[in-house]
Parts: sequence; structure tokens; C-alpha cells
Amino acid sequence: MSESSLLPPAPVIYLVEPFGGSVRRQNPNMPHVFWDDAAVTRGDGIFETVLVRGGEAKNLDKHLDRFARSARLMGLPEPVREQWARATREAVADYCGERGGDAGDVEARCVWTFTRGRETTGVPTAWLTVRPIADEVLDQREHGVAAVTTPRGYSIDPDVPWLGVGAKTLNYALTMAALRWAKEQGADDVIYVEPDTGRVLEGATSSVLMVKKGGRLRTPAPGPGVLAGTTQAAIFEHAERLGWKCKAKNIYVGELFKAESVWLVSSTRIATRVKRLDGTKLAAPDNEAEIRQLIADAVA
Repeated sequence: MSESSLLPPAPVIYLVEPFGGSVRRQNPNMPHVFWDDAAVTRGDGIFETVLVRGGEAKNLDKHLDRFARSARLMGLPEPVREQWARATREAVADYCGERGGDAGDVEARCVWTFTRGRETTGVPTAWLTVRPIADEVLDQREHGVAAVTTPRGYSIDPDVPWLGVGAKTLNYALTMAALRWAKEQGADDVIYVEPDTGRVLEGATSSVLMVKKGGRLRTPAPGPGVLAGTTQAAIFEHAERLGWKCKAKNIYVGELFKAESVWLVSSTRIATRVKRLDGTKLAAPDNEAEIRQLIADAVA
């Protein structure tokens, strides 16, 4: 086996002109972010992660909606929807074509990035990448995760107008620190909670989904500390068509231990069942296969 065959597939990178201009493919071995870009110096920008499956980007309209909302909240130029959709289609087609075989068998993650740009020019920087989904993510889909609850360590005040509550920003340093801490505790992920009330917020990079008896699905209501989830929204829309009772409302930690099952859902991990929470084993539900099929159909 050659050394090159051991390397992960090269990503497909497209540069996107921020005001609706051209899109063009970028050599992954060539730099395209400058030393004074706000993404590098301040983590100042927004992003979206989109599942690629069956040769197409899934849930595209919901991601475009949230991308635009994030841009408005962060004072960035409005992303041109058709431009980002076209760039995504072209990049996905390139990626699938270069993998060989049937595009329907290819699964990947497409990440859009939009930054404040260079300090010296003030022009925003934008690009997208398509690359494989990490083996760890695929393993968590199948085998579930152990999670620990923790406060964020800071509060988000909805009355402070400049905070950009609801934007999906590049500033993920604290999120990565929380995940490192979870692994030190022997867990895979965290679920953020309010320290005084025990109100459930969200996972580090996911929405919390709780399944209750009687065909009920619950998720924490979006707001300060809870980003509206595109995958969670798709699941609720599909489940409601099938007669499930879906509601976004306040959930408290104690309810998670009494639920039929608890899931963390996100674009590329799709769904992973929480098998252990704060060291307590959560029983496998009788309807796990049904829930997995429900979620699979929703993202399809």
C-alpha cells in the first residue's frame, strides 16, 4: 500500500466572492487566508456545516436561512443565496466525482465560512470546503455517547444588543475546551445546563432531543444559550407529519433521566443516543429502531 493511499482524501475548497461575484476552486495546498484576517486574529465570523449524502447537500434551505440570520446578527454582508447554493453544488459534484464509484455512496461534510475579512482591507473573506466525515463522528452515530452536564461558565443576556444571540459564530474556543474537559472525565460530549435552575440548553455542537412516552418529542426552546438547530427542525417537521407531538419548551436535567431516550442531533453526526449521563446509564428504549428510522427519513 502506497503512502498516498493512507492519507485522507484531499478536501475540495471553493472561494466565494462575498458580494455575489464569482466562485472558483482553490488548490488545497495553497494558502488563501491572510495573516490579518479576522477569523485568525479574533475568531470573528460565521459558519454552517451541511451534510452531503447521495450526491447532494441536505437541508440546504434551512442552512441558508440560518447563515443569512447569522450574517445579519454579526453585521456581515447578506450572503447571496444562489451563489452559496451554486458553489455548494459545484463543490459537492467535484468531491463526489473525485471519489469514484456511485455518488450515492459518498457521505461528507460541507462547511461554509464567512469572516469579517482582512484588517488592512475591510473586505470580507468567504469560502467553503467539502471533506470526509471523521471516523469518530460515524462511530458515535452507531454506538452512542456518554455525556456530562456542565454550566457554560458564562451567561448570555438577551437584552444586550451587540451579543448577536442566535448567530453561529467561529468563536468555538470555549466549546473545544468543554469537549476536552468531557474527555478527561471519561465522557464524549457535554450538555450545557443553567447552573441555578438545571434547565437544559444544548450540546457542545448539537441540539438536545428528548423522546417521551405517548409519541412526544421535546427540545429546548431556542433563545439565549440555545441555537436553533437545522437538523432538529427537520426532524420535528417530519415527525409532525407522522402524528408525533413535537414541542420546543423548557427541559430540566431530571427529565432526561426519566425520558424514553435522549439524543444529540446535528448536521453531520445526524443523531447519537446518549447512553450514559453524568455517570448514570440510560436504558435503551424499546423504540430505538423507530426513532433512528424517523431521524434518517427526516434528513433524507
